[in-house]
Amino acid sequence: MFDKKGFHFLFIGIICFFTFFIHNPVIYPDIMESRNLVTAREMVEYNNWLVPTMNGDLRLEKPPLPTWVAAGMEFLSPDNILLQRAAAGIIATLLVFFLYFLSVKLTRSRLYGLMAALILCTSVNIILMGRTATWDIYCHSFMLGAIYFLFRGFEEEGPRWKDFIGAGVLMGLSFLGKGPVSFYALLLPFLISYFAIYRPSVRKKGGPILIMVLLCLLISLWWPAYLYVYHRDMALYIADKESTAWLQHNVRPWYYYWKFFLESGIWSLFLLTALIWPYWKRRMSLKKEYALTVSWTLTILILLSFLPEKKSRYLLPILIPGAMVVAHLFYFWVEKIRMHLLSRSDKIIFKINAFLICLAVVALPVAVYLLFYSEGLMSTALFIVLTLLFIWVLWFLIRSAWKVRPLSFLWGIVFLFLMVEISLMPFIAHLFNNREMKSIREVRNIEELSTLPFYYPLGEELRIELVYEAGKRILPLDLKNDSLVRECLPFVLVSREKAENILKTDTTNRLQLEQIDVYDDNHRPKGTRWYSDLFVRYVTKIEATK
Repeated sequence: MFDKKGFHFLFIGIICFFTFFIHNPVIYPDIMESRNLVTAREMVEYNNWLVPTMNGDLRLEKPPLPTWVAAGMEFLSPDNILLQRAAAGIIATLLVFFLYFLSVKLTRSRLYGLMAALILCTSVNIILMGRTATWDIYCHSFMLGAIYFLFRGFEEEGPRWKDFIGAGVLMGLSFLGKGPVSFYALLLPFLISYFAIYRPSVRKKGGPILIMVLLCLLISLWWPAYLYVYHRDMALYIADKESTAWLQHNVRPWYYYWKFFLESGIWSLFLLTALIWPYWKRRMSLKKEYALTVSWTLTILILLSFLPEKKSRYLLPILIPGAMVVAHLFYFWVEKIRMHLLSRSDKIIFKINAFLICLAVVALPVAVYLLFYSEGLMSTALFIVLTLLFIWVLWFLIRSAWKVRPLSFLWGIVFLFLMVEISLMPFIAHLFNNREMKSIREVRNIEELSTLPFYYPLGEELRIELVYEAGKRILPLDLKNDSLVRECLPFVLVSREKAENILKTDTTNRLQLEQIDVYDDNHRPKGTRWYSDLFVRYVTKIEATK
């Protein structure tokens, strides 16, 4: 059963459903999601599909493909965060399946492919990116598909036109997803590693490779070319701004990514163990395949370390070959056990890795008690059921670790993730969500404000999350300009201070001010370091004096 394609597809699909879709609306949208969804909403509302805007300003920094997808979701079901995040979940599921196909093609083992896919979709950063309406998952998913077709094209005899055409199309979609990011962070490291280790022949493949490149350029560059023709100055400004950002923003030292392995979450120690090349290089049965995945992983790390700008989410692509590296470790243990050739040192290495994870699982019932049950968020019955389930999973993992059953241990980890995603995600959301939040979203339900324009004082900082929650543009207005203020009447003012404290006294005397309410859109409660006055806003209806 474990080697049947149909079973693998069904199993991976079920795991991806719980990983990326179940309870996905429970956490409030963050700044990245708000930017993307405001842009998508304005695409639909103002019909600016080729020249996106965000709160009225051009937003040309990011290619439009993911925004088109989000705009399509917005058109089908306005303001549906579940649907928006589900679109990212579909792309994340596609990423997992592409990894499965590539892994099977690389090793000719469906079991290896299944293990790699399950390790990937239980890696922390992949889960986060697949559950939120952010764009990083798009470019890497399409690029991994391109790498799969590219690998097939080179490994099979003949010109392989379909494979190279597929690779070219997916490369172009990756560029439309986030520009050259995945070309540098995923494709280039793969090509360096693949050509260095496999030395593939390009005989009879020149024509298909040329078509692949042309298709990639055609799909990638038509939108930048359109902007250059119709919005040349802005396009050049954005290009210069983005290139400068890579050199001057969030500049970190070259060793900033030294903790890269932690991005995989529960697999961190296994990943670090599997990357010990001098120890494993002669022991692995799939030596060449293992060498490729290790080289691919480390080359990504090196190339990302060269860039001055560094953020932890930029490490997302390293988890892709990283999952394959960990799968090699599990596949090695499974094969050696099957052939009764597992050495004492191999058993010790497995047990050290596995028992350290078991120690972490021991803390889960304690954490559930302290964070949820003792705070009155969870019923006694549910707490007892979950505690019993955690104890059973812990027993299963300890037994698998002690008897050196790597495949059983992997299934236990997958089941643990399913438990957390099904039963704990709504409670985990309470750790991140402010239960006392009074959101500006409420203005959507006030009929008298529905037809009025919204403004904020020129010079104030306006968080894009407020624009998303308000459901409409909030534009800057110079309140010191009396004639401009009168022209805009009636309108709604969204401000950090009371309207009467901001408007000029002589202007106030000629206006009728009606304070609607004070809203607080902080996602975290007061007293935490994340709480900010930038999310507290007075909303005032301003009309001419009758």
